[in-house]
Amino acid sequence: MAELKTKGWLYDHLGDLPKWQQNAFRQFRNMIADPGNTYPCVPGRQGFLSDNLRFGFAEDPRSEQAVLDVAHLLQQYGDCSRQTGKYASLVVFFKTSEELTKTFSIADYEQLFWSVLSRVSAIDQIPWPEHISTDPSHPSWEFCYDGHPYFTFCGTPAHEVRKSRQFPCFLLAFQPRWVFEEVNDSTPFGRNMKKIIRKKLVDYDGVPAHPSLKWYGQEDNQEWQQYFLRDDESVPSKCPFTYMKNKFKALGVHFHKS
Repeated sequence: MAELKTKGWLYDHLGDLPKWQQNAFRQFRNMIADPGNTYPCVPGRQGFLSDNLRFGFAEDPRSEQAVLDVAHLLQQYGDCSRQTGKYASLVVFFKTSEELTKTFSIADYEQLFWSVLSRVSAIDQIPWPEHISTDPSHPSWEFCYDGHPYFTFCGTPAHEVRKSRQFPCFLLAFQPRWVFEEVNDSTPFGRNMKKIIRKKLVDYDGVPAHPSLKWYGQEDNQEWQQYFLRDDESVPSKCPFTYMKNKFKALGVHFHKS
C-alpha cells in the first residue's frame, strides 16, 4: 500500500526503492532544486527546500491499483497537510512503462489524467465541502477528496513546448486549497508572487503563459482548465471530469478501498 514519504526519508532510503522510484525522485529533485533557480513554481521550490512537500508512488496510472494508491495517499495527506508547512503539496509519481513513454501523446495523457481523478473521486466516501461547487463550470469548483479541496497539477513525458509541464514519468501534484489563503489576488504578497512566477514561467517555457492561468474564484476562471495544460493554448470544450466520473458510475465500476 502506498505510503507518504518525506524528503529526508527518501534521501536515507532511496537505494532500497525500485529503480523507477529512485529515478523519479532524483529527476524531480534535479528539476525543482536546480542550482540556477530556474524552476518557475517558487512555492514548489521553497516547499522542497524546506521539507514541506510529501511524496508518494503509485502503480501504472491505467490500473485499478493506481487509483487505490492515490486515494490512500490523499487520505493520509489530508490528515497531516497543515502540519507540513505553508508550502505544502503532495507529489505522486506513477510507474510509467516504456509503452506509455514512447506511444502516449499529450491528448492520451490528458485523458489518462482525468480518468485517474474521476476514478479516485468515484470511491470518495466523504461529501465535498459545502463551499466548493460540484459543477466544474462554477468558479469555486476544485477537485476534492476526503473533504479536502486541492489544486491539481499534471506533468507528462509528452510535453515538449511547456517544459514546466514536462516530466520523465506521469506525475500528479495536489496542493491544498488552504495554501492559497495568503497567495491570492487580494494580498500584496499574492500579487507579487504571481508576477514573479509568470516571469519565471515565460523564461522557463520560452512561450507565453497559458491563457487559462487565472486566480481561483475569479468570475471568469475555470479552475479545471489549469490542471492539465496542453502544449498549445487550446482547452477542452467542456470539463472531462464530470463526464468520466458519471461514465464509470454508469458502467458499475467500483474500486474497493482496502
